[in-house]
Amino acid sequence: MLRLFTRVKSGSSTRRTPTLSMKIRLIGAGLGLAAASAVQASYPEKPINLILSFTPGGSTDVVARTLAQGLAEDLGKAVVVENKPGAGGAIGLTYAARTAPDGYNLYFAATTNQAITASVQGNQEVSLIDDFEPIGLVAGTSHALLVSSTLPAKTVDELVALVKAAPGKYNYASHGLGTLSHLEAELFVKETGLEMTHIPYKGSSHALPDVVSGTVAMMFDSFTGSRALVADGRLRYLAVPTSTRVSYFPDIPTLSELGVKNIEVDNLFGLFAPKGTPQDVISKLAASLERVAANPDLQKRLAENAAEFKFEAPVKMGEIAAQEHRYWDDVVKAAGIQAN
Repeated sequence: MLRLFTRVKSGSSTRRTPTLSMKIRLIGAGLGLAAASAVQASYPEKPINLILSFTPGGSTDVVARTLAQGLAEDLGKAVVVENKPGAGGAIGLTYAARTAPDGYNLYFAATTNQAITASVQGNQEVSLIDDFEPIGLVAGTSHALLVSSTLPAKTVDELVALVKAAPGKYNYASHGLGTLSHLEAELFVKETGLEMTHIPYKGSSHALPDVVSGTVAMMFDSFTGSRALVADGRLRYLAVPTSTRVSYFPDIPTLSELGVKNIEVDNLFGLFAPKGTPQDVISKLAASLERVAANPDLQKRLAENAAEFKFEAPVKMGEIAAQEHRYWDDVVKAAGIQAN
């Protein structure tokens, strides 16, 4: 039987000193802590892959690339963005979950969108909640309801009247089945009593040309992807699906202001790592993410793309992701939206 201490008499008192076995254990523990510290101190030693589930050019991609630049500058290693679009975000999510959990493969999650996709598609092979470690909340941005400037509708009321006058004639686009863009439009159609056909695309950049041409009547899209087309007169913003007006586009009314209720959306982005990524690496990445979020130059760059940094630590990010999944699961079920 191994003893951890021996008793040594000193005058009238007795004190305890470590035995050899205890000394070995203490040394082992110290070596373990030293090894962990060494891992944290040396990480990263090579470029980091930042995986996302959407095409280049949209809000997710723009925010991810801004973040990648900030992390690369802060950590001293390149951060390479890898786009894996399709299936409402499920392809990128699955791909990221199966990468090595070594800190060199990170997943940039459109967290709100991911929660919707999980509910719409049902039993997914991979879960953002169960198969990833949260690193931190990154940013928030907004979508807007937009139409082609060739469409004879300059307000939401005019759009509703136009579509109602020809039931089934008009289509609406989305970033893909089960995406936030899809759900926003689906809720809008239901709330206003319209008859329209959903045309899913593989992201904003694929859908926008058809919105411009009038092939589809409308879409909910990020300001990032669409504002240049609005600026040159090819698209028109009608409203935002947020609780208050968007600060960088204060002239655009909310749907609620216009009488279209029950559509209020905060579009959140989070940084995650595959399950099993060492906690010391998670901690180092979270600290870097917090510094990046406080960088005035990067804040300005995001604001120019109608987004803003909103850092929260790993535990809080996990809570937010879980809450988003619960909330949107209720919304999807109430709306009767299914993957077919």
